Amino acid sequence: MAVFLSENDVRQVLTVDMALAAVESAHRDLAQGQALDTPRQRSRLPQTVLHILQGALPAQGVIGYKAYTSNRSGNRFLVHLFDAASGVLLAIIEADYLGMMRTGAASGVAARWLARPDATVAGVFGSGWQAEGHVRAICAALPIELVKVYGRQPEKLRDFCARMSEATGRRVVAAADAEDVVRDSDLLGTVTSAARPLFEAEWLRPGTHINAAGSNALIRQELSEAAVRRCELIVVDAVPTALAEAGDLLPLLEKGRLHPRQLTELGDIIIGRHSGRRDAEQLTLFESQGMAIQDLALARQVLEAALAGGLGRELPL
Repeated sequence: MAVFLSENDVRQVLTVDMALAAVESAHRDLAQGQALDTPRQRSRLPQTVLHILQGALPAQGVIGYKAYTSNRSGNRFLVHLFDAASGVLLAIIEADYLGMMRTGAASGVAARWLARPDATVAGVFGSGWQAEGHVRAICAALPIELVKVYGRQPEKLRDFCARMSEATGRRVVAAADAEDVVRDSDLLGTVTSAARPLFEAEWLRPGTHINAAGSNALIRQELSEAAVRRCELIVVDAVPTALAEAGDLLPLLEKGRLHPRQLTELGDIIIGRHSGRRDAEQLTLFESQGMAIQDLALARQVLEAALAGGLGRELPL
């Protein structure tokens, strides 16, 4: 019998470590040819957009999709998880919290593999819902001691820093301005809906790793072309997805200043097919667009934990 898991059910069982492990397993499976992922597809109306990500993790026994709608009233997320062998529906899962945690986990996994292992100072642009998962994940992945956060709304930013300090046990403070976020940071995260670059390329110190998580459309751009060109290693979750959605990279690709063959998939670094960071001075970039297999891998683990804890409601299907 299929089950329904509510947001409350998901919150009771989902941890940062679970999200990191699930996302890393999805990228490992993809690199080893044990996963299928279809880039996000959208159906647009004047008021509402339907977004669908679909994929399969046969080695983990699941296939499915995440569907969500977005309009001015907000976003609504559902993951549909099926058994890969039989096609039987396993669960329908409310996935707002799940999606936030898996998006953050992608940054955490990338930081674990691409940032300097002694990174202690992080700078983050954004103090919204998605930024929460980002901060929690990088603090779980690296020995971060200080997180500097920049947001447009001072009161919201103060509240965010207080909550994240309590959640992570690290110093999370409000940055004075954009330059303060970037200067002296070992790790930089951009988790915004910005249409224009957030900082100047010359502010980046040697050895910085950047997690760019907000630019998933041509109309969005968090990094300048100069900042991207300073990065010697550019890593993406999947090349087809990046070529379809990476707003930070598309202008360079269209001008011929960046070529698809220069993009490295995160899974290739995880399995050792690509060496990753070369030295402590290298600037590295991870462009995160999001993948269905990340959601599916985490949904599978959440479902197992929820069933073990007696959570969820049976569906009449």
